[in-house]
Amino acid sequence: MSDPLRMSFDVACSADHAFRVWTSDIGTWWPHDHTVTGRDDLTVVLQCRVGGRIYERTPEGAEHDWGEVIAFDPPERLAYLWHIGSDRADATEVDVRFVAHGEGATRIEIEHRGWERLGARGVAWRERNHAGWESLLPHVKEAMGKGEMCQEREM
Repeated sequence: MSDPLRMSFDVACSADHAFRVWTSDIGTWWPHDHTVTGRDDLTVVLQCRVGGRIYERTPEGAEHDWGEVIAFDPPERLAYLWHIGSDRADATEVDVRFVAHGEGATRIEIEHRGWERLGARGVAWRERNHAGWESLLPHVKEAMGKGEMCQEREM
């Protein structure tokens, strides 16, 4: 039905740093306009283990689930079910690979798949997520560029 979304980019930092930014530091770079509540005072959490939740928490303690970690292999791979703003039964899968290229260089490879599970809604949901990734990736690239003196590299 719908092909997976595939994106990749290179950063001039270690795979370990890139993995840590994506996972443990997700709350430092995730944009508030990509959340359920849209609030700028919330906390974004990715529990770093298989079965871990991905969610947002408001200062009042309300939590909104976004997904569930299904593979956690630092610093090479992270995969999760993704259902932000929808029912878990409609989850798609995001698979992120952190491929080291020598010291201080990493290629991030993302595959977002499972649109066929959504039936007729799959095509529109895929397009919506494509736009979401386009606006999200600059935030993670910028965050990966901090802490290890790394910069995005053009390939």
